[in-house]
Amino acid sequence: MDKESKLEEEILASFERGEWQPAPKNKSEIARYAAMASASLAKNKRVNIRISSCDLDDLQAKAAEEAILYQTLMASVLHKYVTGRLIEPSLTPRSSGTRQKRRVP
Repeated sequence: MDKESKLEEEILASFERGEWQPAPKNKSEIARYAAMASASLAKNKRVNIRISSCDLDDLQAKAAEEAILYQTLMASVLHKYVTGRLIEPSLTPRSSGTRQKRRVP
């Protein structure tokens, strides 16, 4: 039996023995998550933009790493930017201002 299956069986057995208790409901935490859910569902406008295929490829790859849709990632980045919450990472080779052109096979 692999480690994951063994761990899953241990967790299930622990749950069945009643060892798991619900976390206390923190009203401020619930309100925060409710506000985030409402904000993410309040999408009422459609925007079409043109971006380079390289940027789109990079965006789709980054979204795949985060396990989200690339449109969701784009909306999140734009939202953080307009609300002043977008934090730029420290300089990386990609953000140094020079960009190598990709060649299409």
